[in-house]
Amino acid sequence: MAATPAVRVLERAKVAHTLHPYDPEHPSDQGHGEAAVAALGADPRQVFKTLVARVDGALTVAVVPVSGTLDLKALAAAVGGRKAVMADPADAERATGYVLGGISPLGQKKALPTVVDSSALGFGTVMVSAGKRGLQLELAPADLVCLTRARTAAIGR
Repeated sequence: MAATPAVRVLERAKVAHTLHPYDPEHPSDQGHGEAAVAALGADPRQVFKTLVARVDGALTVAVVPVSGTLDLKALAAAVGGRKAVMADPADAERATGYVLGGISPLGQKKALPTVVDSSALGFGTVMVSAGKRGLQLELAPADLVCLTRARTAAIGR
C-alpha cells in the first residue's frame, strides 16, 4: 500500500501509529466517517472526521468525532473569529491535496489552522483519515495535536 502524505508525516516524525484499511464503498445515505466506523467496528466517538470551514474567510480545519457535528460558532470562537461556514468542497480539496471522504488533518498541501475537538484527549488513541478513502490511521491524540500544530476546543456537538 502506497504511503499517503499523512502516513509519510508520521513516519518522518517516528510517531507510533496503526493503519486500518477498509472497503470505502458505502450506502449513499451514509457519510464517509460513518462508513469507516461501520467497516472497522470502531467507537464513533473515537473516530474523527476532518472538515474544512472558512472562518472570517480563512480556511480552517476542524477535527470532530464522527458521532457528532461541527459547531461552527465554537470553531470561529476557538480561532478568534466571528463567523464560520463550511468551505466549498473544491476549495477544501485544493487546499489540502486530498479528496472529500479522505481528507486527513496530517500532510496537507497547505498547512491550515487546525482545531481538534477536546473530546479526543479523553482517549488513548483516536482514528483520523490517513489521506484516502478506505484508510484510517490510529495515533495518540497528543501526537495528532502536536503534528498539526492544532489547538483543542469543544467544537463538536
